[in-house]
Amino acid sequence: MHVFPYFERVLAYSETPVQEIFHGVADRAGIRLLIKREDLNHPFVSGNKWWKLKYNLEEAIRLRHKTVITFGGAYSNHIFSTAAAGKEIGLNAIGIIRGERVEPLNTTLAFAESNGMKLLFISREAYRNKGDVSFIQGLHEKFGDFFLIPEGGTNEFAVKGCKEFASEKLSSIAFDALML
Repeated sequence: MHVFPYFERVLAYSETPVQEIFHGVADRAGIRLLIKREDLNHPFVSGNKWWKLKYNLEEAIRLRHKTVITFGGAYSNHIFSTAAAGKEIGLNAIGIIRGERVEPLNTTLAFAESNGMKLLFISREAYRNKGDVSFIQGLHEKFGDFFLIPEGGTNEFAVKGCKEFASEKLSSIAFDALML
């Protein structure tokens, strides 16, 4: 079962412009600066987060998971983006947050919660064990079946999405050096 068309339809991608940046130092050095505005590709799942989550969420749907779990700190853009994406495509999202809950929640965590993400705060010591099999098993015992997205969203599915970005969105831009 290939689910990409469903994913793309629900979590829309907006084409982004390439803008030229004019700066005296660059101009005097004969350097032309261009920026691909991936910060405009989605209102809440923007930039590289869209590309890193794309195939992770597709895989969760393909495997028929109803829940995704991921990790992050109190100000994590990844937590923010995963919460918004989960809401938009109809997946439950759980964020394992490093540190204790502090009220009122900061804007990142308040946004995540307002988008339906369940937040589980754990000690920094426990957080260091987030990759251990026993820790993950404990999450399964607590939350049942889920698709695990690593902290920051970086895994083979994220690499696939970023590779697609580079090959499809940057291939028409002539450049000598690329900086991210």
